[in-house]
Amino acid sequence: MENKERLGSSGIGGQAVIEGIMMRNKDKYAVAVRKPDKSIDVDIQECGGIAKKYKITTLPFIRGIFSFIDSMVIGIKTLTYSASFFEDEDEQEEEPGKFEKWLLNKFGEKAEKIVMGFTVCLSIVIAVALFMILPLFIADVIEKYVPGVTQSHVPVIEGIVKIIIFIGYLLLISLMKDIQRTFMYHGAEHKCINCIETGKVLTVENVASSSRFHKRCGTSFLLIVMVISIIFFVLIRTDIVWLRYVIRLLLVPVIAGISYEFIRLAGKSENKFINLLSKPGLWMQKITTKEPTDDMIEVAIKAVEAVFDWKEYLKESGIEVEKKEETSLPKEYKQVIEGSGYNWKY
Repeated sequence: MENKERLGSSGIGGQAVIEGIMMRNKDKYAVAVRKPDKSIDVDIQECGGIAKKYKITTLPFIRGIFSFIDSMVIGIKTLTYSASFFEDEDEQEEEPGKFEKWLLNKFGEKAEKIVMGFTVCLSIVIAVALFMILPLFIADVIEKYVPGVTQSHVPVIEGIVKIIIFIGYLLLISLMKDIQRTFMYHGAEHKCINCIETGKVLTVENVASSSRFHKRCGTSFLLIVMVISIIFFVLIRTDIVWLRYVIRLLLVPVIAGISYEFIRLAGKSENKFINLLSKPGLWMQKITTKEPTDDMIEVAIKAVEAVFDWKEYLKESGIEVEKKEETSLPKEYKQVIEGSGYNWKY
């Protein structure tokens, strides 16, 4: 049965990893990876993190900051996990370097958490420098050396440069072959979620026909961060150059918190105004998502089913679920049998 109206947010989300998908629901996440031998490996883990650990980290406009940090930690963990399937045997057997040995001796079991924390901090610093500080620096240089440009023009120029850098960055990485496949898995992730949230049974055929665009996407979140930061810095101005940079750094958590609340609201609402505001983020997903192949969709389905009971979700929404199970025959055998006119499904 197909329901064209959205049933509401399922609460699941995820990201593409190397040759796979990570799906997260409540306190668990699962990583499904298509291994080099074409089998699918599924790993299920507890989320942990700090986003729901303390009462203060669950408050509106504050929770977004900690949710973003937790998402980055899980994202890096799952990317590292998926990459491990594609390392050369020589790399896997390689002895730890001096720095790794020092970390293990110094921090023991906590060494991995130390490295993860450092990686997350470094990622945030690079992102802030690239998308917050660099645009302002370019705008200040233009104001200083281009005739006719005044201080009142700086926030507008900064905003334009910020959007150009963001879109340019996405277009540039989309040219890489490995990233193109990751974007295809990203499309499979969205299609699975849209399939469920539009009331369809989770099959490869139904997922393939679903939309690859979703309002709760991380791409939309990043774009919203860009837009809200532009609005903030148009309204908050100062002639003191060093103070401009300090203000931008101080407002990063505030902007992230507001952006998170908007994405959260957009994922639950079908309000026409909210949908209109979500359009730019959906347009950007034309870059960061691509149409997946059937075998990619199979991986995404495995990840979903590991952490989410979609049948129960559909039943609670008043949709009768009748899914025919398939045998585990290899795809090439299925094609031969189907070609003979025999129905191998039961």
